Amino acid sequence: MTLATEKTLADRVREEFPILHQQVHGKPLVYLDNAATSQKPNAVLDALEHYYKFDNSNVHRGVHALSARATENYEAARDKVAAFVNAASRNEIVFTRNASEAINLVAYSWGANTLQLGDEIILSVMEHHSNLVPWQLVAQRTGAVLKFVEMTETQEFDFEQYQSLLSEKTKLVAVVHVSNTLGCINPVRDITELAHQRGAKVLIDACQSVPHMPIDVQEIGCDWLVASGHKMCAPTGIGFLYGKLEILEAMPPFLGGGEMIADVELEASTYAELPHKFEAGTPAIGEAIALGAAVDYLMNLGMDKVAEYEHELCRYLFDKLSTVPGITVYGPQPKADGSGRAALASFTSADVHANDLSTLLDEAGIAIRTGHHCTQPLHKILGQSSTARASLYFYNTREEIDGFVAALKETIAFFKNIMG
Repeated sequence: MTLATEKTLADRVREEFPILHQQVHGKPLVYLDNAATSQKPNAVLDALEHYYKFDNSNVHRGVHALSARATENYEAARDKVAAFVNAASRNEIVFTRNASEAINLVAYSWGANTLQLGDEIILSVMEHHSNLVPWQLVAQRTGAVLKFVEMTETQEFDFEQYQSLLSEKTKLVAVVHVSNTLGCINPVRDITELAHQRGAKVLIDACQSVPHMPIDVQEIGCDWLVASGHKMCAPTGIGFLYGKLEILEAMPPFLGGGEMIADVELEASTYAELPHKFEAGTPAIGEAIALGAAVDYLMNLGMDKVAEYEHELCRYLFDKLSTVPGITVYGPQPKADGSGRAALASFTSADVHANDLSTLLDEAGIAIRTGHHCTQPLHKILGQSSTARASLYFYNTREEIDGFVAALKETIAFFKNIMG
């Protein structure tokens, strides 16, 4: 399949994303901030609007028609997510506000009640703060020890060092699948297999992989996996936790309140069956239904086709960036076909601060992100306080990459001229 053939798909789906058809500062919007959040197709927007227009009611509590429809659509979304990641049971999918809450759920329900003094948690230096801070807090509370996998010379997960860190003290390995800064794709199946040989549990942060490639939790073998809806064409305020059924069943509730109970007495309560044990209070019903619509949309596109197209865009992006003087791009290079890494590029310029780059690119209608991307420890290792990041999704085009790189060259040249 050629890029030209797949470009027809990109052109077609762009019509389904109304936000992309606008001007910013008098220029056509070029949205290259997809690692931060994705845009939403009409199918998702319509699902959210339809719920609030026609079905708005609380779930699981009423027998009237609106509540029945809301409950049916809410639970149907769970089935869709379970199928999307190939969970063995729908009860292995817990809806959360976002991936951060999903990680905290595991940290406080399992970690705080399981880990003991001297137990070891293996993380990596490239983790998002959401997969660092909860484990720091649990380690402080339990006396567990944090260990960190470093990077190779090509700025990828150092698998050899990871092997050396594993021991009988290892109780948890929590790693990102795709780095939101480096773009490297970590070997999560092999990571999981080795951890299980030591009797350790494994949590995968899949926020940057679930939207971009086929994910099969049974093939990976992980104990937990988390993702955020807003990065996969769904609204904000909804994410999910996948967990192996027997592990979730053994974990105590994370939050207390309505929905997560079976029976309540004044001095004690019993808890609902999975997955409701972990979904206290009124959930984000409309957002969950819209997440189900996003899953439908992505499955209809075909995640293999999404991945293949993004590989080609990635190769094109890196080829174009190689023509920009004075920039450093972080993370591994893509393979010849564009695979082997995510379709994003974090970079710095020798002549222009990342924030200045972003500001002038915005004036050209181009949206990128600058900062530490919630990976401050990684940026310290890279020796940078801030990087610029352009991140692609299946609705981006080669023409947008051309416009971005041209504007980037102009911006760098402008700063070099004014600096003498």
